[in-house]
Amino acid sequence: MYRYILVSIFLISCLFARAENSAEPYHLTTTVKEGEGLYALLRRYAVNTSCNQNAFYRLNNLTKKDHLITGKKYKLPIKIFTYDGKSIRSSINKTEWERAVKIKEFNEAILAKGIRKTHYADSKILWVPHELLECYTLEEVEREKALSVIPQEQIKPVQQEDITEKVDIKNYKTYTLFGPDYEKLEVVDQSLKNKVYYIVSGHGGPDPGAMCTNLHTDLCEDEYAYDVALRLARNLMQHGAQVEIIIQDKNDGIRDDQYLDCDKDEKCNNKTIPLNQKKRLAQRVDHINSLYAKYKRQGFKEHVVVVLHVDAASKGKRKDVFFYHHKNSKKGKRIAYNIHKTFKSKYDKFQKGRGYKGTVQSRGLYLVNYTHPPTVFIELANIQNPSDQKRILLNSNRQALANWLFEGLIAN
Repeated sequence: MYRYILVSIFLISCLFARAENSAEPYHLTTTVKEGEGLYALLRRYAVNTSCNQNAFYRLNNLTKKDHLITGKKYKLPIKIFTYDGKSIRSSINKTEWERAVKIKEFNEAILAKGIRKTHYADSKILWVPHELLECYTLEEVEREKALSVIPQEQIKPVQQEDITEKVDIKNYKTYTLFGPDYEKLEVVDQSLKNKVYYIVSGHGGPDPGAMCTNLHTDLCEDEYAYDVALRLARNLMQHGAQVEIIIQDKNDGIRDDQYLDCDKDEKCNNKTIPLNQKKRLAQRVDHINSLYAKYKRQGFKEHVVVVLHVDAASKGKRKDVFFYHHKNSKKGKRIAYNIHKTFKSKYDKFQKGRGYKGTVQSRGLYLVNYTHPPTVFIELANIQNPSDQKRILLNSNRQALANWLFEGLIAN
């Protein structure tokens, strides 16, 4: 009986770990050019097949009788995955080598065509057409082989490794703050071009925030909030947003380790962070408001402050991601509910039957009260709870948090 209980606990823990380890991809978006219909639009992205056409209609709630509107943004039947640096197969969680080769060939073809500007191995962004995920089967691979009329001596051997060559492409942006593994950034589109996001990770400097000290190494709130903040900032910048990372640690960058070393060298506006709590909060509020005034003068009209924290509660209390906003901010409230709705849908998908208990409330927190742009304050997990710890310890979960926050922020 005891052995049965242990096995059951292990299987349940594996289920939760797998569920929260799903960094859900999102769809590439684009704006229709003048005179461009569906076929021309999909040809531009080299995905004009019947399977992709049908997916386009579904994604955008269109029928075949509907016409595309010039200047309007549409979702494309291309999913954006985070490339894990190992292989295409592990990045998309599909094991067929032939499928991976086709995805590799697609990415390199659109790179050569100039549709995208960086190699997926450099930017860690993998484009995958809908048909290669949903309409592509191994039977089709065999059919293609049978129909092939290319003389055997003309067929170039394909390496078993998904990536064997890196294209030397210099047309990308480099942000050293993201660290050596993530500093090369490809701007996928300009859908967020006129928006400014102020990303604030909680605590920092002399204040580590909430801590868990009962593991073999200490967990510090500020380190995990900062890692998610950088991942979110990178997601937003890939779509042309103006992003201000308010708290910065030039030594850390995005890290894929489970246990992130605690340190005290974070800065705000290149200045040492004060020990006094009120001065510490006032420093970042002043920095945000100064930047906000600058961008308003430059003509930017959409601004959002995102504050990321990791909560501390009793060890036995599991806490889903929850949100605060200013009681009088309609936009702050709407943004909080949009992100909340996104998280609920993700939990319904990846942890069916579990239920999502994250909440949205107004609260008079210092940053919420005194920052001028609309602000959403987010608690990512309970740092003391073993189940919640999986949400922040696994780098794929931190990326999932960033992806889901991103989707919620850009939701209409």
